[in-house]
Amino acid sequence: MTAPDLPLRTERLTLRAHQPADLDRLLEVYGNPDVCRYLLFEPWTPGEAETQLGKRVLRTDYGGEAEALGLVLDLDGAYIGDVVIFPFESQPRTAELGWVLHPSYTGHGYAEEAARALIRVAFEHYDLHRVIANLDGRNDASARLCERLGLRREAHHLQDFWSKGEWTDTLIYAALASEWPA
Repeated sequence: MTAPDLPLRTERLTLRAHQPADLDRLLEVYGNPDVCRYLLFEPWTPGEAETQLGKRVLRTDYGGEAEALGLVLDLDGAYIGDVVIFPFESQPRTAELGWVLHPSYTGHGYAEEAARALIRVAFEHYDLHRVIANLDGRNDASARLCERLGLRREAHHLQDFWSKGEWTDTLIYAALASEWPA
């Protein structure tokens, strides 16, 4: 299965593939301890950012070799974050959705706008059955975003994941294709 025609456009954003020119901005975002607080990894070093960008430049063909679709949120030519969908390993026709936004751009609805577009791609282009979001239970902002997107909270697992030296809760949100507005 091939990627949708890129770039995707929303009201305010262009969702496009990662490019080598995104490196400095990617490091600015993923090198930030506040951004990485609820992610599964520590802030990136410049070398890690370069390695990860190399992987992301290739991750545009969900269902193909890379099996992910990771897109940059481009606001007027500037990288402000990214969104990704990737297969949920244990379930066919199910993908996990994720997003990361530069702190300067939070609170303006950009993550919601981009995630909504990516969910539409998941259901309409890839014909997926289910989309999930798997969150650190402390990430209130992402939980609120899931609710604004119309994802249903399906689970709250207590202290089920060891992350960065402590037990953390996990929140699971999901939507079925049959629940998603056409």
